[in-house]
Amino acid sequence: MSRAELLAPAGDRERLEAAVAFGADAVYLAGREFGMRAAPANFGAEELAAAAAYCHARGVRVYVTCNTIPRNGEMDRLPAFLEQVQAAGADALILADLGVLRLARRYAPGVALHVSTQAGVANYETACAFAELGASRVVLAREMSLPEIAELRRRTPPELELEAFVHGSMCVSFSGRCLISNYLAGRDANRGECAQPCRWKYALMEEKRPGEYFPVEQDAHGTYFFNSRDLCMIRHLPELLEAGVTSLKIEGRAKSAYYAAVTVNAYRKALDHLARAPGAPLPEWIPQELEKISHRAYSTGFYLGGEPGQETENGGYLRRYEVAAVCLGGEGNLLRLSQRNRFFAGEEMDVLPPGGEPFLLRLEALYNEEGEEIPSAPHAAMTLYAKASRPAPAGSLLRRPTA
Repeated sequence: MSRAELLAPAGDRERLEAAVAFGADAVYLAGREFGMRAAPANFGAEELAAAAAYCHARGVRVYVTCNTIPRNGEMDRLPAFLEQVQAAGADALILADLGVLRLARRYAPGVALHVSTQAGVANYETACAFAELGASRVVLAREMSLPEIAELRRRTPPELELEAFVHGSMCVSFSGRCLISNYLAGRDANRGECAQPCRWKYALMEEKRPGEYFPVEQDAHGTYFFNSRDLCMIRHLPELLEAGVTSLKIEGRAKSAYYAAVTVNAYRKALDHLARAPGAPLPEWIPQELEKISHRAYSTGFYLGGEPGQETENGGYLRRYEVAAVCLGGEGNLLRLSQRNRFFAGEEMDVLPPGGEPFLLRLEALYNEEGEEIPSAPHAAMTLYAKASRPAPAGSLLRRPTA
C-alpha cells in the first residue's frame, strides 16, 4: 500500500497556511478567474507567487484550478493567465475543458496537467484518453465505486495518478455539473458562482392561489429533496489506497481556515497511523475530530456501492464547536491569544495543536495587553494574554462547544 498525497483546499492565504501547518502534502487554490469557487478571496498574481514560494519552502505542492467551462469571450484572456500560473511556480493546473488543456500545453508547458472531476472521468478509456493528451493525473468522478476505481487503475498507465475526494460537500448533480443555480438564481455553477439551491427548503404553490405555500412532505423536518449528505471516508482510507488512489482530496475552498486545519489534521493523523500500523483501527479521537467542524450528516458517498443519501433535517450545517482563539505563542503557561469569539476566565478549552493530538486546558485568568486582569474577551479580533493550566504551542486552536 503506497503512501498517498493529502490534498487540501486553500481559499485564501489564511486557509493555505492552516492547511500547511496541519500536515497537507499539497494544496489546491484559484486565481481571480477561471476557478470553480468565486466566493473565496482566491489569489491575485503576486499572491499566487507568494503562496507557491511559501508552500515550496515547506515541501508542499501547489495546484491551481482552471476548471470552469470558459466561453468564447474569455478565451483571449486564458493565455496570459496560464503564463502567470507557470511564472508563479505552480506545480499543476486542474482543468476540465479540452480547449483549456490544449492552451495549457502551449502557454504553461512546465506545469503538470490534472483533469478535474468536472470532466466526469468515470471509466478507464476516458482516463487513458486524457493521459494521451498530456494529463499526468485525473480527478475521478465522485460517482465511482471502489471496485470501479480498482478496475480503472488496472487498465490505465501506472504513471497516471488518480485523485479522489475523501471529505466534504457532495453535489446533487453529476460531478458538480449543474444548472439548477442558473435557473433559480441566475448564478452559473459552472463558472464558480453556485447559489447552492440544492440546500434550500422547497414547497408547492398552486397557480391560482399565489402566496399560499403547501409543504411537499418528505418527512417531519421539511422538504430538502436535493440536499445531499457530506462525504467522510476517514474510516475507509485503506480501501481507497488498495483501489489505487494516488491523492486524497478534501473539498472546501469556500470553507474556513478552522475547517482546513481540522480536516487536514485528522486525515494526516489517520494516514500516519495506517503507515505505522497497517490494519489497526484508528484511535477514536481522529474521526471524532471531524464532528467538531461544520458539516451535514456524513456518508461514504458512492464508494461502497450505495449512494450519499439526503440530509433532510435542514439545508444548513451542524455546528457543535467554535474557535474561541488562536494561540500566537507565549512563555510557559502564559499564552498570547488572538480572539475569534467571546470567552471567559475559568473556561476549559479544547486545544488542537499543529501536528498534534487535541488536549484540554483551563484559562485560569485573562489579561489585556496592558496587563490588567479582565473577566472575559468581549471584542472579536482582540489580542490578550491568558494564564493557562498548561502550555500550548503557537498556532494552536482553542475551541469550545457551541451549546
